Amino acid sequence: MNLLFAINHKFIPLLLSCLHSVSLRGGAAHYDAYILHSDLLPEDEAYLEGTVPSCITCHFISVPTELFEGFPESKRYPVQIYYRLAAPTLLPEHLDRVLYLDVDTVVINPLHELYQVDFGGNYFAACTHTKAFLEKVNQFRLKTEKDVPYVNTGVMMMNLSQLRRYFDLEAVRDFGLRYQHLLLLPDQDILTALYGDKVAVVDTLKYNLSDRVLTWHNANSKNEKIDLDWVRSNSVIIHYFGKNKPWNEHYLGMLDIFFHEYGLPLQSYTRV
Repeated sequence: MNLLFAINHKFIPLLLSCLHSVSLRGGAAHYDAYILHSDLLPEDEAYLEGTVPSCITCHFISVPTELFEGFPESKRYPVQIYYRLAAPTLLPEHLDRVLYLDVDTVVINPLHELYQVDFGGNYFAACTHTKAFLEKVNQFRLKTEKDVPYVNTGVMMMNLSQLRRYFDLEAVRDFGLRYQHLLLLPDQDILTALYGDKVAVVDTLKYNLSDRVLTWHNANSKNEKIDLDWVRSNSVIIHYFGKNKPWNEHYLGMLDIFFHEYGLPLQSYTRV
């Protein structure tokens, strides 16, 4: 099973936590983890290779910094968030599909069903976290078609065979630089604007569940309420996106139990 991550060296502890959960609950005998980066040193790579579970092989791919030079970035959104958009041009040619995961995710059930998703000719399979009203706001803001969903890019199956044929990195660069004043969640905005009509939408409650999404779902009287037992039996990936992180103080929610069960306590990583 091919996995994809995009990090800088500060995210090494979270990457290790995510991979630990994958090894425990992902359901495959072996994983190839492709790690896009621009600042990992040989000692960082050696540390990761010596620390990840034995079922995981790390492949490090250095991303040319000029690919996204000038793109908006911040402490919360470092330039590495864009690297996944260039994956079709950076990953080995023999890969036909890959599962991208943000490092603030935890895998709690087998990944096979998601990994073998039928793309139906689409370039991606991903979830949307956006309600109907905000969906319309984003469609207006990004000038997308009426039925284009706003994509959460934290969990994505990527159809590399199709992307190599049709993906245009220069179009990504042009949009990112031309419309950077409009970008709120930059990588998600770009992917939605350019390729949102090529996304197969999969079940958020199963594959990209957060405390916020869980609260929204249970607040809707039309929905059958879901609890931790339902999550434990049905959900596959928990995503602690935003500022509400279970490893920080003042966390609010109930999904932190899965981070503590299947992730790793975050140890500060200091280069030797």
